[in-house]
Amino acid sequence: MAKKLAGTLKLQVPAGQANPSPPVGPALGQRGINIMEFCKAFNAKTQEMEQGAPCPTLITYYQDKSFTLDIKTPPASYYLKKAAKVQSGSKTPGRASAGTVTAAQIREIAEAKYKDLNAQTIEDAMQIILGSARSMGLEVK
Repeated sequence: MAKKLAGTLKLQVPAGQANPSPPVGPALGQRGINIMEFCKAFNAKTQEMEQGAPCPTLITYYQDKSFTLDIKTPPASYYLKKAAKVQSGSKTPGRASAGTVTAAQIREIAEAKYKDLNAQTIEDAMQIILGSARSMGLEVK
């Protein structure tokens, strides 16, 4: 017999750094999810990733208090800021440049994010990442 779905929850948790403190603990606790079990499972699944990278996580929880995790790759903006070596994007994108990234870096980011993007080819994924770079005020050389 299939488990009875109770709901879903989206959180953005740093890779390998899930702990019961806010915002993770209260968000899980009020839904009846075992917080320590979540932290152990999340940290085990993200130990191969770069520590501290923000990971969008979809938690599907069931009425029997069990749950499943779907951990996505970090956002494109995280990779773009890291590649351009900037803290944040431009305050006025399109007018002022916040930094530069190369086409090779765009391809590398597109390959890393490919499985989470709605793209048929790597070139399509590169266009999505390119759009994100433009909206952040980054120049592509």
